[in-house]
Amino acid sequence: MAFALTSPAFANGAVIPTRFTCDGQDLSPQLDWTETPTSAKSFVLIVDDPDAPSGTFTHWVLFDIPGAARSLAAGRKPGDVGLAARNDFSRIGYGGPCPPRGHGPHRYHFALSALDIDNLGLSAGVSRHEVEAKMRGHVVGMARLMGRYERK
Repeated sequence: MAFALTSPAFANGAVIPTRFTCDGQDLSPQLDWTETPTSAKSFVLIVDDPDAPSGTFTHWVLFDIPGAARSLAAGRKPGDVGLAARNDFSRIGYGGPCPPRGHGPHRYHFALSALDIDNLGLSAGVSRHEVEAKMRGHVVGMARLMGRYERK
């Protein structure tokens, strides 16, 4: 098996339940991962919507997730595990799917990167760009999960 990211809330390619969106409780879904690279010392999670009208919209960036972790609980709050960057809602932490009404279904990509370093040396609230710059050259594996959501 390969490094894999799953959620008990939705299957890969399936609809994300409303409770994890701006139309519901806006909770982060539970995420689980398996078959992590043996050299992984930490993880970075980036969740984005490439179908947003103005270009890719970042919903969540979580970094410095400990290498021993194998899941994130649903409804995770900033500071529970790892550090959160600022999302495109201008908030720190998770911001669920919230596409414009009538814009059709959007895809939400959950990308978990395994890194060969313990931490990025950044503080909470930094930008996605800063996290990605520090990750360069340290990614030893990537696992992806995609969900869909549409507001009618």
